[in-house]
Amino acid sequence: MSQTAVLYAFDLCGTFLFALGGGMLAVERRLDIFGVLVLAYASAVAGGILRDIFLGISPPGAIADWRYLAITAFAGLIAFAMPRAMRRLSGTLVVLDALGLAFFAVNGALKAMAAGLDPVMAAVLGTITAAGGGVVRDIMTARVPMVLHADIYAVAALAAAAVAAFGHSWGTPFWPTVLFAGVLCISLRLTAYFEGWHLPRANPDKSKDAAADNDREHAE
Repeated sequence: MSQTAVLYAFDLCGTFLFALGGGMLAVERRLDIFGVLVLAYASAVAGGILRDIFLGISPPGAIADWRYLAITAFAGLIAFAMPRAMRRLSGTLVVLDALGLAFFAVNGALKAMAAGLDPVMAAVLGTITAAGGGVVRDIMTARVPMVLHADIYAVAALAAAAVAAFGHSWGTPFWPTVLFAGVLCISLRLTAYFEGWHLPRANPDKSKDAAADNDREHAE
């Protein structure tokens, strides 16, 4: 199988996994069947559409290729028709989301490298590909995007995209590079989720406390 075919398969796999997650969230929010299908599609393809727009691909693959619509519709219908089964698989959804994140991060980075971008910007575009759909999904359901506060989400995608981009730039073998990048992303995401790892967070209360202490010192 050629590298182009492998990247296409990665794109379709990531599309299905993210569409299933978007459909499950839509069911949780009690949207109607049309809303479920729309959210499943938006969750799955927004990142890839952004990637293709940045790379000058027109029309983007998710719009030009009917398979993306078919896959997202199938995933959305599964979520809509089997809500109880999906609810029981809520823990598995974290794993599926991590897999989708890895597929999109690696695919986005390698597509960017093939288009002539340097490794740094290819890694950035791979991260946008992986996280873009989740941002759109969360905005559409009135949530703070997960990428802005979740435990090692975009960072895991960036790590995978960087490995894929720099590995390609350095001429390392395709499959070892792709597999290592994918395993790294999945491991970081799942470990962070189950162990509660997260990046340092803003603490406005701490700033207020420091300001109050400073005021007290001046008053004394």
